[in-house]
Amino acid sequence: MSEAPTPNETGGWETLAREAACRLESGGDLSELQQFLTFRLDGAFYAVPVERVREIVRIRPITPVPRLPAEVLGVISLRGEIVEVVDLRRRLGLEPTEPARRSRIIVVHGGDGSIAGLLVDGVTEVLSVDESDLRAASGDAVESLCVRGDEFVSLLDLNRVLEIDGNQ
Repeated sequence: MSEAPTPNETGGWETLAREAACRLESGGDLSELQQFLTFRLDGAFYAVPVERVREIVRIRPITPVPRLPAEVLGVISLRGEIVEVVDLRRRLGLEPTEPARRSRIIVVHGGDGSIAGLLVDGVTEVLSVDESDLRAASGDAVESLCVRGDEFVSLLDLNRVLEIDGNQ
């Protein structure tokens, strides 16, 4: 997979997400082609729907908050707004690591109108996928799979990913 296009090349992540959301709201035909933001975790590729992505930010200081589940690292301030940051590695049962230079926080819209940040190893690209190329998956957080060359991209169900039980 190639590196992520820069915001200048794509018109910006926010523009891509806004356009996809507008097509969804206007009843546009999304049944054939869907767009996903792909990223890396532990060497594997994952993706979330572009219309659920608000923005992508560089790693910044995360303030721990007591008594939160282990997969919630804490909160960040994003232009005065408090955003809870989820360690996606921990949430998916992968070995946690320290954030690296290429790590990013993907700020996504939750199903209930809230926002949350997902800590990932690095963002790769916006992927356009024909609906017929998606295969159902039987996993807690993985909704479907997409074959890209000789690799799989796991498409996450954000609603399930963001359902974090305080007792875990």
